[in-house]
Amino acid sequence: MWGQLVRTHTKKRLKSNRFFCCFRASQGVGSSTKPVEIRALASLDPRDFKRIMTGYTTTCKYQPEKTETHEQTTITLRLTTLSSPYVKIFTQPPGEMERYQQIIKQGTSLGAYENGVLVGLAIAERRNWNRSLWVWELGIDEEHRMAGVGRKLVNALTRLAENLGLRIIVCETQNTNVPAIEFYRKTGFELDGIDLSYYANNDTTIGEVAIFMKKRVHQMK
Repeated sequence: MWGQLVRTHTKKRLKSNRFFCCFRASQGVGSSTKPVEIRALASLDPRDFKRIMTGYTTTCKYQPEKTETHEQTTITLRLTTLSSPYVKIFTQPPGEMERYQQIIKQGTSLGAYENGVLVGLAIAERRNWNRSLWVWELGIDEEHRMAGVGRKLVNALTRLAENLGLRIIVCETQNTNVPAIEFYRKTGFELDGIDLSYYANNDTTIGEVAIFMKKRVHQMK
């Protein structure tokens, strides 16, 4: 998903980052008190997608640093505080919804429903060649964040991957989406990959750096 960047210099006190965030994944991991049902996502209304996948705000990011010599290449990520909040508003590139509708037909995407209303989603694609489940979108609507719905979706994805004989779940986020990285770590993911030029050639200086979080769910025999 593409996004529009808004930099704000307000001095007003902000709420916790997680309350602003929607993933690529960023809701909290508390205990849900809402009767939310997780089931297969059979179809997706673009209006629901827009309502759920809004964006995120953060006051810090992971700054990448790379050193390369003939003998050794080292890439590190250092958590740094930003001088002003970083606000990302998600927008959709042309053709993205059509692609997601095709992925949903695989039967590996999930929805979180409350009284029949979609309040969260996970659009996931099975890749047989390396036995992986790629989660393209994971989000919860604003009213249901910090209620454990995100954890329920991840747990359901984990069970689905295990039942399909897959070995790993992969999520892509950005070095600026620190709340998403924190959420993934709390639900069993590890930072397993960095791409310094995934979006553009200047990602490390003025852009966003792609971070790949992975959760191993089934060991390859």
